[in-house]
Amino acid sequence: MSTLEAVTELRREFARQGWNKKATGRILFELLIHAAIALAGMIVFFYFHHPVVRLLGILISAFGCMGVGTNTHTSTHYGTSEKRWVNEALSYLGYPMFDGLSATYWWHKHVTLHHPSPNVVGVDTDADLLPWFAITADEVHASSGFRRFYHQHLQFWLFPLALAVNCFSIQAAGWGFVLRKLNSKERKAAHWIDLGALSLHYVLWIGIPLLFFPWPAVAAFYLLRTIVLGYAMYAILAPGHFPAEAQRTSEEGRQASDFYTAQTAGTVSFRTGWLGRFLCSGLEYQVEHHLFPNISHVYYPQVSVAVKAFCAKQGLSYRSYSWGTALWKSWAVLRLPQQVVGETPAIARLAVSPAREQADQLLYR
Repeated sequence: MSTLEAVTELRREFARQGWNKKATGRILFELLIHAAIALAGMIVFFYFHHPVVRLLGILISAFGCMGVGTNTHTSTHYGTSEKRWVNEALSYLGYPMFDGLSATYWWHKHVTLHHPSPNVVGVDTDADLLPWFAITADEVHASSGFRRFYHQHLQFWLFPLALAVNCFSIQAAGWGFVLRKLNSKERKAAHWIDLGALSLHYVLWIGIPLLFFPWPAVAAFYLLRTIVLGYAMYAILAPGHFPAEAQRTSEEGRQASDFYTAQTAGTVSFRTGWLGRFLCSGLEYQVEHHLFPNISHVYYPQVSVAVKAFCAKQGLSYRSYSWGTALWKSWAVLRLPQQVVGETPAIARLAVSPAREQADQLLYR
């Protein structure tokens, strides 16, 4: 059986099991719980003054905000509802308004670039940490002097400290993306909506609290929670593509392989318990998600069994590690950078094909 025939049969099995239907009610219920947890953590921080309790409030709120983000990830892939506008409304609510992350930037960076070409150097910006960190051997060899010494001996140890600004960095990149689009001929209604939702984020988390609490406490809460959120984002998003087992390839190498080989070679899954599954909203099932990104995340545990069998029959990669192991591997790649499959310039630059540009335009119509 060819891969396409096997995929067709797999989709038929999904339909028989009802996994192709959108689990809108359950996903919305989970979203409300995550939002309630985020707000509860904020209340704990402001109404209790013991440092340990306040720290607990920050952790609780960050957990809820991360849960809102992972739940919203399903909406950005149109996996929450059969209605396009519902998915998009939830995307703006969860990413820019609740977490301060640009929705249009995410659609461009993650959906348009990353998903068709996971870990493709010069295309997938999710896999590019330059100039601060080098993940591939080519990136290390392209550097010289102190920069090469830094990549070879220091970046592994400094990376955990840099994660403190991870969420701030993504927020800033989103703002920059939106403002550039609005200042160009490419601006669309989606970018204006995104800008409005991003502005409401600061009204929600800073403006309203300032009406009731002193500004030092409000600023401390927002800054500390965003730092924790940056670590949480890395802990959930990095294990799927940063481990050395997630192959990095050149655009030439990507074009030489079929879609399913590229998706499974550049992706790994990780395992967690019930609380982790609630927090991750399906992002621990990265192989399943990359093969079938529009499925409601609540079905991935069942879908995983069928996908493992599919990969085994078709000779495709399927790697799954414990969450702790996947996290370690995501960090270890900074000490032992990967070799890139296929010829590629020492430092590749972003190259977007016309087809991807067209897909990008459809997302922001």
